[in-house]
Amino acid sequence: MGTTHDQGVCIRQWDFSETSQTVSLFGRSLGVVRGLAKGARRERGAFDGGFDLLSRGEFGAIIKPNRDLATLTEWDLLEVFPRLRTDLIANQTAFYMADLVGKMLQPEDPHPVLFDCFVESLRTIGAARSSEEPPPDGAGSLLMFQSTLLAETGYRPRITTNTLGDVLEFAPAVGGVLQVGETTDGPRWKVRRGTIECIAAIDAKQPHNTATITVDRANRLLAAYTRHVLGVEPATMHAVFGKSLS
Repeated sequence: MGTTHDQGVCIRQWDFSETSQTVSLFGRSLGVVRGLAKGARRERGAFDGGFDLLSRGEFGAIIKPNRDLATLTEWDLLEVFPRLRTDLIANQTAFYMADLVGKMLQPEDPHPVLFDCFVESLRTIGAARSSEEPPPDGAGSLLMFQSTLLAETGYRPRITTNTLGDVLEFAPAVGGVLQVGETTDGPRWKVRRGTIECIAAIDAKQPHNTATITVDRANRLLAAYTRHVLGVEPATMHAVFGKSLS
């Protein structure tokens, strides 16, 4: 069994021993790979000093069928995102995105579009900046990521509507906005039309309403829908959105 190479982001890691780590990597071509990196914590070796969470690099892996863990053979660090280590909000947002990748994707199921969106979001949220520079559009990046994640995993929300008025109903059981005369069991969330239009524009990669409150509402709606899909609220989601999530 040969070694396969890919670029990936470290989304989780545990110390396996004094010198080794078990690691989850989100690879662009391989998808989520869970592997054992023997000797990763040694200062000199094939792993560039070990795997840091939310860093991007190139890695080698030997993936054998019917094995829970791949054998990781190398790691070449390519990119870190400095602000994730100094800004609590940026850190919590990035961990939330990484957590969703691990929970929503099946092992070794590639999603290159989502990978590229994830990396771009990390770059925006985690970019170093001077005190004079404006803060990055973290909320916009998070919205793009959540929208892409749901679309890539088969849960793209239905956001077209034939209803009138400024207030609509979003039913997670049907995966989107209720149409005229449509009924469903389960909760119905009141949402502003502007929130749905913002999500529709993001989904279509078109200019959207960038008002902070509108983007925030759209992020909260997609997070609540993701919670419904998962059947549980991840701790990282609570850290980002708090008790006020719909």
